Amino acid sequence: MRFTHVACERKIESMESIYLKTLVEVARAGNITKAAEILAVTQSAASRRIKFMEDQYGQPLLDRSGPVLKVTPAGSVVLEQAQKILEIERDLLSKLHLMERRKGIALVCTPTFGVVHLPEILREFMLSQAELGDLKFVLEMPEAVLAGLKDGRYELAVIEHCQCLDLAGFDAVDLVGDEMVFAASPALGLGGPETTLDRMFTSTLYTRSEGCCSRTLLQNNLANMGKTIEQFRQVVVFDDLHVIVNALMDGRGVAFISSDLVRAHVASGRLREHRIPGFTHVRKRTLVLGGGALIGPAAAFVGKVLERLGPGRAATPLPALG
Repeated sequence: MRFTHVACERKIESMESIYLKTLVEVARAGNITKAAEILAVTQSAASRRIKFMEDQYGQPLLDRSGPVLKVTPAGSVVLEQAQKILEIERDLLSKLHLMERRKGIALVCTPTFGVVHLPEILREFMLSQAELGDLKFVLEMPEAVLAGLKDGRYELAVIEHCQCLDLAGFDAVDLVGDEMVFAASPALGLGGPETTLDRMFTSTLYTRSEGCCSRTLLQNNLANMGKTIEQFRQVVVFDDLHVIVNALMDGRGVAFISSDLVRAHVASGRLREHRIPGFTHVRKRTLVLGGGALIGPAAAFVGKVLERLGPGRAATPLPALG
């Protein structure tokens, strides 16, 4: 059995395919920055691709005169054909992938599931799958997860996400929700399990980058109360969950974080959970199927996920992170 764990993987694509996909995402988002985030490239790289296409075709493809980018008449023609070409490519990849996946799994997930639940699920799963071939799993942001499912890179996904994520067109199963809490060292003296934003604002906030679901949920909660993330004493951004948890245990600040990630430390007394009245403290967790019938190991893996986090179940107690 060959086991592959990658933090970020992209399939090999032709240059034309990359450029066409960039135009499609820019047209959909109306914004190069947002399209670049979805494609997991820099804004300058996305801009260069559009410029290359405009030079190649000799016409502007985007109308940049307004706050939202729109395709020009020439861009509309290219966009229509690009969507057809990419659909053919997705169909081709899907059929090739179907031939390969009888002995392996391609899974993509968001970080909390990947860090907390995936290792134990994999341990149990591999004990029962002696004939398993390649196993690939990738950690991504929710929108990048959906992009990977759409283009056939992955057949399964587990996503922690906000309500606004559009899963239309996918087969999806609701799993046990992911409770989000403020976590901090008791030494900070931020009150009991139910506390106030004013107390939270006295501390440094440790958070992940823009676009992360936990940060989006926090910002939405704050906006609903007429507050902003800038009201914390300081905001420190780390994309490594282990670093954030260690900072909390050192008493350096607070984080709006999955209770799964800190449960063991809360039980030991090293951290304390805090909830804010009026906040939405639970985000959705969903198992998403990329299309086609589940075959062999993929079906067995889904069974293990449902055993642990399926509807009506409580999340299994977790080891300490950090």
